Amino acid sequence: MFDAIKGGAMAAKLLKGLIVAGLTSLLAACAGGARPDVGGLPVVTDPAPIVSGTMRPYQVRGRWYRPAEQPNYDETGMASWYGDQFNGRPTATGERFDMNALTAAHKTLPLPGLVEVTNLANGRRVVVRVNDRGPFVDGRIIDLSRGAADALDLRRAGVGEVRVRYLGPAPRLGGGQVLQYAEAPARPESGPRPYQPSSPPPSPASAEPVRVADSPPPPALVRSGVWVQAGLWADPRQARRAADNLGGSATVEEASPGQFRVLVGPWPDNGTAERSRRAVVSRGYPEATTISGG
Repeated sequence: MFDAIKGGAMAAKLLKGLIVAGLTSLLAACAGGARPDVGGLPVVTDPAPIVSGTMRPYQVRGRWYRPAEQPNYDETGMASWYGDQFNGRPTATGERFDMNALTAAHKTLPLPGLVEVTNLANGRRVVVRVNDRGPFVDGRIIDLSRGAADALDLRRAGVGEVRVRYLGPAPRLGGGQVLQYAEAPARPESGPRPYQPSSPPPSPASAEPVRVADSPPPPALVRSGVWVQAGLWADPRQARRAADNLGGSATVEEASPGQFRVLVGPWPDNGTAERSRRAVVSRGYPEATTISGG
């Protein structure tokens, strides 16, 4: 009889264990469908040394920037992105820029470092490796690689409002990772909101400006230097309003019969022109591109 009681107790214990295991698996499966977090904040056990040359004060366009340790850095502002034009080129730390990696440029944080970037429009979060300086455009706090912009779903808009939080030194290699995906809200029919334009930019005759790659203008019409083309319009008055909105060195010229383009420039080199292109994108012209004159 003792053996029977003992055997019954063991069977009950085994049954209890199977029930607990089953419930645990069920809860895990349910949680897996929610997909709240792709990963947690990285733990850096072997940080890369700060590149001392990147911590010296420097001047760009008459403005001084003073890099410093900022352990409590937490700021909200506008982010932009950069890609093809700089892919493979050295960054401020000496690393090669990989436009598909999760990296970024910042004006004053220690390099290399890690920051958490949150797209305030959709809740997406990534950790990026900061290994370059920039963006040198008023109102921007960070310049993201194309890969980071894709992860945050702001590449199409060109710019977006983000929160940037400094996490600390970066590891010797990598460090970027996606933290959270979230469904992006439906895009408004009017397109991306331009960043502080002086007046709403006029819309081209088509849904959006025509890419130079789609309809290349006659080379003879492009003057010497590197230019930024904001877009092409069928109505010269709309092109003029776009040029007035961009101000400064923006001009209108006839690219081909019935097609008028707005050009900004000229710029002495591709790097300067690319920075200007990003500024034009931020003013509500997402298809702005650079073109070279002969």
